[in-house]
Amino acid sequence: MIKRIKLRSLFIGGCITLFFLVLVGRVFWIQVLQGDFWQKRAADTWAHTTIIKAQRGQITDRTGSVLASDVPAYTVVVEPDVIQERGIRDEVVQGLHEILSKPVSELEELIDAKDKDGNLYKNREVRNEGWKVDQEVADKITAFVKKLEKEHDIRETGVGWVKDQKRYYPKDSLAAHVLGYTDRDGKAVAGLEYFYDKLLKGVDGYLDYQSDGKGVKLPDAAETYQPVVNGDNLKLTIDSTIQYYIEDAMKEAYDEYQPKSMTVIAADPNTMEILGMANLPTFNPNEYWKTQDQGDFYNHAIKSIYEPGSTFKIVTLAGTVQEKLFNPNATFQSGYIMIGKRRLNDLHGGWGEITYLDGVKHSSNVGFVKLGYEMLGQDKLKQYIDNFGFNDKTGIDLPGEVKGRITPEWPVEFATLAYGHGKVQVTPIQQLAAVSAVANGGKLMKPHLVKEIKDPNSGKTTVTKPEMIRQVISADSARKTGSYLEQVVADQKIGTGRHAYIEGYRVAGKTGTAIKVGANGEYDHTKNLVSFIGYAPVNDPKIAVIVIVDEPKTELGGGGVAAPIFKKIVSQSLEYMGVPKVYAEADKKGKKSGDNAESARTAPNMVGQTMKSAKELLINQGYDFETVGSGPSVVSQYPAAGTALTPGQKVYLLSEQGDKPKIPDLRGESLRDALEVLTLLKVGIQVEGEGYVTQQKESVNNGKTKVTVTLKPDEPVVQGSDTADSKSSDSGTETASDSAADPNAGEKAPSSN
Repeated sequence: MIKRIKLRSLFIGGCITLFFLVLVGRVFWIQVLQGDFWQKRAADTWAHTTIIKAQRGQITDRTGSVLASDVPAYTVVVEPDVIQERGIRDEVVQGLHEILSKPVSELEELIDAKDKDGNLYKNREVRNEGWKVDQEVADKITAFVKKLEKEHDIRETGVGWVKDQKRYYPKDSLAAHVLGYTDRDGKAVAGLEYFYDKLLKGVDGYLDYQSDGKGVKLPDAAETYQPVVNGDNLKLTIDSTIQYYIEDAMKEAYDEYQPKSMTVIAADPNTMEILGMANLPTFNPNEYWKTQDQGDFYNHAIKSIYEPGSTFKIVTLAGTVQEKLFNPNATFQSGYIMIGKRRLNDLHGGWGEITYLDGVKHSSNVGFVKLGYEMLGQDKLKQYIDNFGFNDKTGIDLPGEVKGRITPEWPVEFATLAYGHGKVQVTPIQQLAAVSAVANGGKLMKPHLVKEIKDPNSGKTTVTKPEMIRQVISADSARKTGSYLEQVVADQKIGTGRHAYIEGYRVAGKTGTAIKVGANGEYDHTKNLVSFIGYAPVNDPKIAVIVIVDEPKTELGGGGVAAPIFKKIVSQSLEYMGVPKVYAEADKKGKKSGDNAESARTAPNMVGQTMKSAKELLINQGYDFETVGSGPSVVSQYPAAGTALTPGQKVYLLSEQGDKPKIPDLRGESLRDALEVLTLLKVGIQVEGEGYVTQQKESVNNGKTKVTVTLKPDEPVVQGSDTADSKSSDSGTETASDSAADPNAGEKAPSSN
């Protein structure tokens, strides 16, 4: 009996010992041999990371109007296993079909799908119709879920949405080719979105923390926090109002002429800040996936090269003026000219013996061959073309810019180069930069679209400064060239650009009509590319515009199709910019006494009027004026109502001032006028010198603004002193007045616009 008890105790003890040894072995296996694996698994259980999404930078126009920003979005999700378990599959399919317009078959496939183990999925996004939808759709989903819960008395329906964010373009297709877009995954695809993607997208932040088994954050546990870095904000040079004027005028012409495509660019010629850029056809970046034709995404303004035709004559004209070879009163025989055995023709057989200035107005090919090929010579002509930037990219801040191709080899090709045909292909942005150099005093400027870049994290703002590439002609040569180009528009009898004439504004410009090369390498006279390029006002350029219409369904040339588009855009833009109209003596005849006449005018009474109505009245009546302050109405003015105005004298409209008054640009004003304006603004004044204001400097002393004005005894500049030719009653339409070369006149490269 005792022996049996001992054996049983020994057995039990052995079992316990064996169990203990197994337990110790298992602990050793887990903690030592597999320690790293289980440590990682435990860490995965209690450690969590929360991603803090960076906000993509906002894009605004030059006035602060939002063009692109991140907004809340919602993605519809379903839980197939829950839906099937609740027995509401068919109702969910039908309900989502009605809300999202997603095909029933695709919804059924989504909800019935199983993983590789044959189990229904737990969570699926409803793409693409339910992906990043707006608040309105999310509200409909919420209402649908509540309906299911009530009808079936359930808490979980397997239908819902998760909050997200998406890129939104509040003005839809406005400036679409400038902005570009981001796809539904937030990836930048085109335009400024792509070019400045690194600055715009920012860097996501994150929070690493530990929690208990229920997911509750442990209070004393270590955590790592990486703050989010939001993307930089871009303020563009684009003005959305001018952009609207551009697109509105383009749509009207597009409907009338049904061209293959259209391109318009507007810029400040002094800085080459792009004020507007558009192409037709276009697309809506909010719904880019609905655009079927990939060509609609193509930005012809910087990516297409084309044979420019007569708008290119501006370069030849500027070169001969700079070299002092252009004599506007000298004559030549128009009609045709022989270059070796090749004959180059004017349209309609020419106009007999005419002056070179009339040759510019008529857009005579013969005249420009004589100027560019005979007078300048091949080497000088090519040098000016290079200096005006046609063999280089402009460097504009958009992706995909191409450069022109200027490849003449034979004498006849240099001859046709002088009037923009043959072995010459350029981009619209190159041409606009070139004509802006004529407008601004001979400076070739680098075009740009971003005016300011602001870091929202630090508040630092980087301003884009205008960049001059080179001085291509002298300021005097630029002024003279502009005066000749003004005659192309102002001469209402023979000027090819007469349909760009704007009453009250001096306009310089040049038409272009280029016959395109067909698939067989020969010129196809049924396919034209027509254009107009110019700027205004000639005496103080504020805007330069190029208009290109590819294959319009009409026999009209650049003067008949493109020039009126230019006129509509520029006239609206100048009035919007507050540029006063100036009338020549010939334009004043027949008008009522005092209407728009600068002589013997008196300052109108603007005090008490709204700033908007006061500006409109002064613009319409041709007054030069400046507004000071940001208030809604005029509280004072200088000169006072009824005061006689000298020619070119400004009227200052003052509204309510903030803590720091805005000081207007007083350069060119007399001491008396400067003192009167500064006195109205109640700022301190210090005067150095005498005569007219040439410099001004602001400072703050004991919290009060002080302005130091430097004066010199120079004569003031009076705007609008030159007169333009009066508008003729001739309103005849223009055919392809910018004559193309004889198709046999040398080998031609095909256009690829």
